[in-house]
Amino acid sequence: MGIYRAVIKSVVPLSKSLSKKTHQLSTFRSISSSSIIIPSHLEKVGFVGLGNMGSKMATNLVKAGYNVAVHDINHSVMKMFSNKGISVKGSPMEVAEISDVVITMLPSPAHVLDVYTGPNGLLNGGNVVRPWLFIDSSTIDPQTTRKLSSAVSKCALIEKKVSRESPVMLDAPVSGGVPAAEAGTLTFMVGGPEEAYMAAEPLFSSMGKNTIYCGNAGTGSAAKICNNLAMAVSMLGVSEAFVLGQSLGITATTLTKIFNSSSARCWSSDTYNPVPGVMDGVPSSRNYDGGFASTLMAKDLNLASASAKDIGLKSPLTSEARDIFTKLCDEGHGAKDFSCVFRHFYSGKDEL
Repeated sequence: MGIYRAVIKSVVPLSKSLSKKTHQLSTFRSISSSSIIIPSHLEKVGFVGLGNMGSKMATNLVKAGYNVAVHDINHSVMKMFSNKGISVKGSPMEVAEISDVVITMLPSPAHVLDVYTGPNGLLNGGNVVRPWLFIDSSTIDPQTTRKLSSAVSKCALIEKKVSRESPVMLDAPVSGGVPAAEAGTLTFMVGGPEEAYMAAEPLFSSMGKNTIYCGNAGTGSAAKICNNLAMAVSMLGVSEAFVLGQSLGITATTLTKIFNSSSARCWSSDTYNPVPGVMDGVPSSRNYDGGFASTLMAKDLNLASASAKDIGLKSPLTSEARDIFTKLCDEGHGAKDFSCVFRHFYSGKDEL
């Protein structure tokens, strides 16, 4: 507990720290591009999972001044990082051996478990060499997150840079998609020990603009699947309403004006409108390319459905949304943004 408090108290803007005791600066490396300063316990960061999101997040950590080492099974992306002078490693375990903190950004619970507990995994059979903190930003179910958090806490920390006998884990999935990952404006939903969360805030600030502490282990993962469930149902409701309106002789442009000035206003109507021709700069304006793939939405709805089933909760909208997006993927639209449900499930018309 003490190490977290020490880090929290020391993480202050550089301008303030200079006015205090000069010797405080010896444990930090300042970042020239911002007021964030890096605690020595956080400066070596490992990153595993360099997909569309992870590659942007890792790049922002490099830009912020962290000493970053990366791993991914995609050799092309590894070469891209290597060409930029960033350290690349052949396995998650090799990343862990040189890192104070390891962040993972992976596609599914199975991938996360393999990276942590598989051969050459981060936990190295229960003997963690160096990292005192693991942060998983993948979208997985809270049940898996809690099991993994427990496994991390049972590991022995061999090379101690902090006064802890075992490492700790935070679940910190994100919202904002690829554009926010690239711009460094992600929202992090974080579960785990609160003091670990507070100590890790400089990391989150280097990759995002909003960080929300949700509670104990698994609550960050729970928040993410709840957010995506609400987003999916909202998109279905708006799309269905637009198609009904078109069938009754009302244009989607007119309905959008009505929705956005009345009680139906929501993100799916005023920010991410699914009708081609109504709004610029959204996936519907570019044939639903980019954005949040329907396969990912189907995966997240499966996670939500399984979580609801696990606790005996009735969730008819979750089940219906899951079935619709699964059908969308089965029909070959999985790579398209999930808002394509307007065109490819409801057969909605473009706004001319």
